[in-house]
Amino acid sequence: MNILFAASEAVPFCKTGGLADVVGSLPPALAAGGDNVAVILPLYGQIGEKWRCQMTFRKYIYVDLSWRHEYCGLFSLQYQGVTWYFVDNEHYFKRDKLYGEYDDGERFAFFSRAVVALLPHLDTMPDVIHCNDWQTALVSVYLRDDACRWDVLRRIKTVFTIHNIEYQGRMGADTVEDLLGLHHGWYDDGTLQMDGDVNVLKAALLCSDAVTTVSPTYARQLHDAAYAHGMEQIIHLIGDKLHGVLNGIDTQSYDPAQDGVIPERFSASDLGGKAACKAALQKELGLAVEPDTPLIGMISRLVGHKGLDLVCEALDGIMENGVQLVVLGQGDKRFEDFFRDAQRRYPGRLCAYIGYADALARRAYAGCDLFLMPSKSEPCGLSQMIAMRYGTVPIVRQTGGLNDTVHSCQLGQRGNGFVFAEYRAADMLSVVCQAVALYRYNPVGYAAVQGVGMRDDFTWNRSAEAYRRIYREL
Repeated sequence: MNILFAASEAVPFCKTGGLADVVGSLPPALAAGGDNVAVILPLYGQIGEKWRCQMTFRKYIYVDLSWRHEYCGLFSLQYQGVTWYFVDNEHYFKRDKLYGEYDDGERFAFFSRAVVALLPHLDTMPDVIHCNDWQTALVSVYLRDDACRWDVLRRIKTVFTIHNIEYQGRMGADTVEDLLGLHHGWYDDGTLQMDGDVNVLKAALLCSDAVTTVSPTYARQLHDAAYAHGMEQIIHLIGDKLHGVLNGIDTQSYDPAQDGVIPERFSASDLGGKAACKAALQKELGLAVEPDTPLIGMISRLVGHKGLDLVCEALDGIMENGVQLVVLGQGDKRFEDFFRDAQRRYPGRLCAYIGYADALARRAYAGCDLFLMPSKSEPCGLSQMIAMRYGTVPIVRQTGGLNDTVHSCQLGQRGNGFVFAEYRAADMLSVVCQAVALYRYNPVGYAAVQGVGMRDDFTWNRSAEAYRRIYREL
């Protein structure tokens, strides 16, 4: 089967969040199973010379976007059994950052239009185009629009994955013709229209042949207005084509027995090196080097839906347990300022690293004892799986993919972490106290929970097979 992924980011080329991890891992997993897989990405200025020197220039065309007639170059390289294509246009993609520009709507409308226009110039015409999040939502629309004039497109099936329904690609109604280059009928018939705006995510949900999201629990939760961000009626409408497929992680990259970034390697059968990782992390971050003090980690974007308001409310109660806390991330200023102030209030016991560094994050996964992830909503979450891979026991709220991956050790011997259900600071604090008590007073029980998590199967193999079944059914 010929599968083309369209996405706005992918490791190792460009990354802002979990989408990049998924797109960097799922295509190679499918290719390893025998499928012919390619990925198409924007050629951002942030993509380094290490990769550019491996690229082959394929050709250039011009892409029409309403009245615009834009240059579009095509480059490619081979990596991990996958063909990676890159769409070149420096006006749109040579920017200081991947997203957050005033013209993001135009930039990704161009990219979506380019994906369809470049199909004849790829090595193979895809059987399935798998799109991801609002930045590629218009691919399904353009494909259907062009299929009226281009017969070969009619046999191509489309899959659209919702990684986070909060981001919908909303624009003013006047953009239909002037920016997107579509007949206004696409808006008038309700495909693009929602609450008086253009909503490209809605259009993708309606136009794609199958829709997936990144965990079974999140797929169920999207029927609930509390999680759907206004899209619950559309989710009800497409319910027969919606699938929840749990993400995996790259277990070769995230492997404490092989990771060259951490101070000392270790494994589920030999945890000796984890103590050295903890001591090194404490020293690196200016914490007291205390081997028996429970070290709790948080690696997260500092935004509201990550449950940070619960942490702010309960922080003093958490610290009264005699723990140390590491917070690594950036985001809303109010949370950044809160944790900076908390670091001043708890010198040697709390470190707030405002920013993100992959190597430091890996050292934190390896060095912490417990990992706090109290999300209000979490479509899938990768951090809890990475933490377990590194022998760090998660404490999570029972939502989205956290519910599908973390199973309560309070309820059975196969538990791999601690969970709480209600979104309340008191409930979170109670479970944090339970986890700290297990670590401090029952090291055999703590080691058993550690071992379950480290041995759980979080590879992409299961997810790849689920996607393969969806492609074949289409």
